[in-house]
Amino acid sequence: VNKIIHDELVQLLGEGTTEMEDKKPRRIMMVGLHGSGKTTSSGKLAHYLAKKRDYRPALIGCDVYRPAAIDQLETLAQTVGCDFYSDRQEKDVVAIGQRGLEAAKAADANLIIFDTAGRLQIDTDLIDEIKQLKAAVQPDEILLVADAALGQEAVNVAQHFHEAVNVTGIILTKLDGDARGGAALSMKTITDTPIKFMGLGEKIDEFDVFHPDRMASRILGMGDVVSLVEKAQETIDEKEAERMAEKMRKADFNLDDFLKQMQ
Repeated sequence: VNKIIHDELVQLLGEGTTEMEDKKPRRIMMVGLHGSGKTTSSGKLAHYLAKKRDYRPALIGCDVYRPAAIDQLETLAQTVGCDFYSDRQEKDVVAIGQRGLEAAKAADANLIIFDTAGRLQIDTDLIDEIKQLKAAVQPDEILLVADAALGQEAVNVAQHFHEAVNVTGIILTKLDGDARGGAALSMKTITDTPIKFMGLGEKIDEFDVFHPDRMASRILGMGDVVSLVEKAQETIDEKEAERMAEKMRKADFNLDDFLKQMQ
C-alpha cells in the first residue's frame, strides 16, 4: 500500500519537467509571504545557476519595507560574487525594478533576479505592487517561495499569487526542519505549476533541484519501507511466492519452506 501511494505521490509531484529551461538572458521574479525565505532563496538561486548553468547573475532588491532586506541581499550578492542593485532612498518599487534591470544589462548579467516584498498575509497593496513590477520588468519566470511548514494555508497563498501574477514555479524552503512538506501537494495541484527547487538549510549551497521521489518519501515519513518493498520485488519470485501461499493454505508448510522464505 505504501509503495502504491508513494508512486502516486511521485507522479503528482513530478509530472512535467521540474528543471528550469536553459535560456539566456533570463529574468526571474521572486514572490511569497513575509518570512518564507525569498531573499535567501534569491541568493541561493543565483549561486546555484551561476555554478551549474554558467549564468552571470545580478540581484535586484525591490523590498522597500523590511529594513534589513536590501542589506541582506547585498551581502548575499557579495557571497555569490555577482552584481547587485537597489536604492535605499527610493520607495517606488517599479522605479527600482526598471533601474535595476538597466544596471544589470549594463553589467552584462544574463540572469536577473528581482527580490520582492512579502507581507504576513496577502493584501491588495502587495498584489498590486507585484502586478505593476511584473508589467514593468517582464519576467520569464515568477517563482513562489513557500515555507514547507505552511500546512493547508499553502492553498490560499498559492491560489492568490497564482491568480494575481500567474506563477510559473515553486521553491519550497526550510526542508531542513521537521515539516513533512505536505503543502507541496496542495500548491502543485492548485497552481498546476512544477516545484522547481528546494531550500535545504541556511548556507548558500544548501539548495537543490526538487526531487519528487524524495518528497514523496518524506510526506509518507517512511522512505525505508518503500526501498524495502522495491528490494523485495526484485528478490522474490512471484511463482515461488504463490506456491508458498498454496502450501500454507493446505497446512503443508515445512521447515525447508521456512528456510527458503528466510533466504
